[in-house]
Amino acid sequence: MDVLEHPKSRSASRWAPRELWTGAYEWMTHHETQLWWIHSLWALAFGIGVMWLGARNFAYLRIAILHVVFIWATSMALPYIIRSGSLSRPWRTRVQLVVNYLNKNFYQQLLFFILPIYWLSTTPGSPNVLFVVALATAALLSTMDLIYDRHVAMRRVLTALFFAFAVFAGAAAALPILWQIQTAYALWLAAAIAAAGATTLILSERRIDWQRTWFAGGLIVLGLFLMVEYGRPFIPPAPLRIQSADFGTQVDLRGGPRVSKRIDSTPTDPRGQVYLVTAIYAPRGLHDRVRHVWFHGGRAVQRSRWYDVDGGREGGYRLWTPLSLSRDLAGKALHVDVETEGGQLIGRAALPAAPMIGPRS
Repeated sequence: MDVLEHPKSRSASRWAPRELWTGAYEWMTHHETQLWWIHSLWALAFGIGVMWLGARNFAYLRIAILHVVFIWATSMALPYIIRSGSLSRPWRTRVQLVVNYLNKNFYQQLLFFILPIYWLSTTPGSPNVLFVVALATAALLSTMDLIYDRHVAMRRVLTALFFAFAVFAGAAAALPILWQIQTAYALWLAAAIAAAGATTLILSERRIDWQRTWFAGGLIVLGLFLMVEYGRPFIPPAPLRIQSADFGTQVDLRGGPRVSKRIDSTPTDPRGQVYLVTAIYAPRGLHDRVRHVWFHGGRAVQRSRWYDVDGGREGGYRLWTPLSLSRDLAGKALHVDVETEGGQLIGRAALPAAPMIGPRS
C-alpha cells in the first residue's frame, strides 16, 4: 500500500537548501570581521612562501609586470563602473569587493617577492634598512583585508600612493634584473613609471576637484623625485650585493684577485699596506660602476676610482683596492663602503683595530 507524503514535508524538503544557505550567510555576516582576519593570516602565510620563491628565482618578476598592469587597469576602471549606474548598489559593492580582493593578492605577490631581493642588498646598520622596513610594512598592509578595503581602497589618494610605492619598488628591482639597466637609471625610470600610474589613478576619480587632484598628484611626483635625487642612500641597490669581503696584506692576481695573507685587524706598521678584495654579485648582462671608499671613524680617508662591473660571474665581480697606512691609520679601526656611481650603498666591510698589547695588571 502506497504511503501518501504530507504536503508540509514536501514543502520543508523543497526549502531546506535555501534555509541552509540563508543560515550560512547570516552566520558569515555575523562573523565577518573574524573571517577577514583569518583570511589575512592565510595571506601572510602565503606571502612568506612567495618570499622564499623571491630569494631563489628572479624570473617571476616578468609575471609581476602583468600584476601591476592588472592593478592599474582595474583601479582605473572601477570608478567608472561604480558611477555608471548600470549596476544596482549591491552589485556595485560586490564588484568593488572582487576588484579589491584581486588587487590585494597581486600586491602581496609583488611586494613579498621583491622583499628578499632588497633584503639581500641591504647593509645592516645603514640608512637603506629603512626602505626595507617600509617595503615590509606595505607588504603586511596588503594582507590586512579590513584596513585595505576600508581605508586604502576607499581613498583615491591613498590608493595612488600605495600603488606608486609598490610600482617604484618593483620596477627599481626588475629593470636591472630583466633589462640590465644600470641601477641609477633604473631608479629614475621606475620613478617615472610610478608617477605616471599614480597621477592617472588620481585623475580618474571625478569626486576629487581638480585643485586637490593636481595637488595630490604633484606631491606624489615630487616625493618620488626627492626619493631618487636625494634618497638614494636609503634605497638598497637591488640586486647588487657583496658576496664576500677579505682584508689582507698581499693580493694574488693570478686567476682573479684574491687575498693571499688575510688579516683580522689593522696592522700597526705605518709603512705597510692593507688590501680589500670584495666579490660583488650582479645578474648576467648587468653593467654598473662601483668603487671602494675607505673610512677611519666617520671620515673618508681614500676613495678609489670607478670600476665597471660586469654581471654574471659565478664568484661575483672581484674588486680590490689598497690603502697605504700612516701613523694616523696604523692599528686603527677601518671600514670600507662599496657604493655605486649613483650613490647607493652595496655593502660594508669592517677591519677592527689591532688588539692592545701591554703588561697585564
